[in-house]
Amino acid sequence: MKELDPLLHSQLRLAIVSILMSAVEADFVYLKEQTQATAGNLSVQIDKLREADYIAVEKTFEGKKPRTVCRMTDTGRRAFEDYVQTVKLYLHL
Repeated sequence: MKELDPLLHSQLRLAIVSILMSAVEADFVYLKEQTQATAGNLSVQIDKLREADYIAVEKTFEGKKPRTVCRMTDTGRRAFEDYVQTVKLYLHL
């Protein structure tokens, strides 16, 4: 049977990608609130998803305040869809 993508199988990374699949983009603060992750852990997991080209990350400033915005990439969308299909195979759906 096909293996689940280990990058997406992490609870927090899967939560991040699930949120981004239903939104055009989401900023760091929103993702932190929705996942209830610590800022440090969220930052590390976002970096892992970015390095895999599953998400795109844009860092800007609003006034003097930093703002990090994340969006799914085509690669990430395909990986998520493949992950969901693999889970369905495991569950015989």
